[in-house]
Amino acid sequence: MRVGLLGLGRIGAFHAATLAAHPLADELIVSDPVRSSPYGRPGDAFEADAVVIATPTSTHAELIVKACRLGLPVFCEKPVAGTVAETVEVLAAAAGNRVQIGFQRRFDPGYVAAARALRAGELGELHRVHLVTADPAPPPAAYLPASGGIFRDCHIHDFDILRWVTGREVTSVYARGANRGAAFFAEAGDVDNSAALLTLDDGTLATLQGSRYNGGGYDVRMELAGTERTWAVGLGPRAPLHSTEGLPAPESPWPDFVTRFETAYRAELDAFLTGDRSPCSIEASLEALYVAEAADLSLREGRPVEVAEVRR
Repeated sequence: MRVGLLGLGRIGAFHAATLAAHPLADELIVSDPVRSSPYGRPGDAFEADAVVIATPTSTHAELIVKACRLGLPVFCEKPVAGTVAETVEVLAAAAGNRVQIGFQRRFDPGYVAAARALRAGELGELHRVHLVTADPAPPPAAYLPASGGIFRDCHIHDFDILRWVTGREVTSVYARGANRGAAFFAEAGDVDNSAALLTLDDGTLATLQGSRYNGGGYDVRMELAGTERTWAVGLGPRAPLHSTEGLPAPESPWPDFVTRFETAYRAELDAFLTGDRSPCSIEASLEALYVAEAADLSLREGRPVEVAEVRR
């Protein structure tokens, strides 16, 4: 199989190494206007048998549609597009094609184990969920205006994994935010610390916290509290947490998302190359985006928002 890779930024460079080492990838064709890679050869990625898109968000929709018109299977980093309207258009244009969106937490062993335990009844009836996504340092100021804001850019991973692990839909969101760091967040209309209360369609409550300034390291966790047990994802020896009860502090906390989810990133590309069905479709990505849209509207208007308000 010839695989085309568009984009050699941080995650694109990681994908290049993964694809070059994969036994099903006979040839890797890489395309980036400014960067080169020791893996594969430069060329037109659309001349391949399948395409991996790791370019800036603003290009995703156009590239997905182009690949689909050529009949090529597509893997694309999240999001599908910058807006709900664009995502709906891509969904229609991609009908009949295999498109996988890069929500890598679905392939992380901890989240996979939690989902299986919940569905097997090991937790009993689920009553509460808590999610955390906190970056150790903020992105560059130039990134923010086109990022879509913290709920679309960062917490959309939480919204997707909440739906996937629980098997439930989010019906309402009440989101808040604060600016505790650099002025460029407020100047871009964004926040650098976030919190939200989400209600699922069976009445389960989920709380969410996030930050762009988590000095201890990269912190991503999920807690699921049921009537029988409570399970936690992300409490391994590298979780950037210090316990007052004497548990040892991590010697090497997670520094970034690529390191934390290295196994998951490799697994999602393996699923793309070996599978005939997308484990994360455009439809699923759209559902997570609806929740992000509701959270952003809630933040701006200071009120709870029903997800139905932003559906198309």
